[in-house]
Amino acid sequence: MHESSDEHILEHLLADNNELAQHNREHFDKSGTFSINFMSAPGAGKTSLIEKSLASLLKSYRCSVIEGDMVGDLDATRLRKSGADVFQIATGRACHLDAKMVARLLHEDKIEESDCLLIENVGNLVCPAEFPLGEHKRIVLLSITEGDDKPLKYPVIFRNCDVVLFTKCDLLPYVNFDLAAAKKYVEDLNPKVKTFSVSIKESGDFASWMQWLENELKDYKKA
Repeated sequence: MHESSDEHILEHLLADNNELAQHNREHFDKSGTFSINFMSAPGAGKTSLIEKSLASLLKSYRCSVIEGDMVGDLDATRLRKSGADVFQIATGRACHLDAKMVARLLHEDKIEESDCLLIENVGNLVCPAEFPLGEHKRIVLLSITEGDDKPLKYPVIFRNCDVVLFTKCDLLPYVNFDLAAAKKYVEDLNPKVKTFSVSIKESGDFASWMQWLENELKDYKKA
């Protein structure tokens, strides 16, 4: 009985979140804001990736960032140096952002004035997977230092994303990570997924990711 009650509560929680996520999406579309949710385990390189992506995007677009952390504002402070508007959400004990947190921010601030909103979710490969925020694209980062079996251990987040970025690939010669196997695990779970192998230290690898992102942003603005 207790388990059934817990499941019922979770179903309502997810349903409420999904309804509010749809409201957020309508808000984004009304303002013409292309929104991207970046998810990963802690230390996979989300902040560094967003920082370098902003350096290119800000040449042509107005960009904002939502920075989600359980405590502290170190990453938000770092990203403000890019020139983008950065909005901090401290989740406290919550291990992920949810649609309600984002909705509250949308109604209090001026994120709607942006062409592109980059959302850095709390570092976690479990909870963020089931809580859409209203984003247009979901990006999962997997650092090669984490192990190539992570898609097998955390299938939900890899199944429900648009792009997987294998990060820190400049370290491939020094770690035991089978890139081909990791890509296959991801593609078996999610045949429509795009994958990129990137390093913020190697511009050639990073350029392919940025080309995809800017093409998606241009297509969204044309629609």
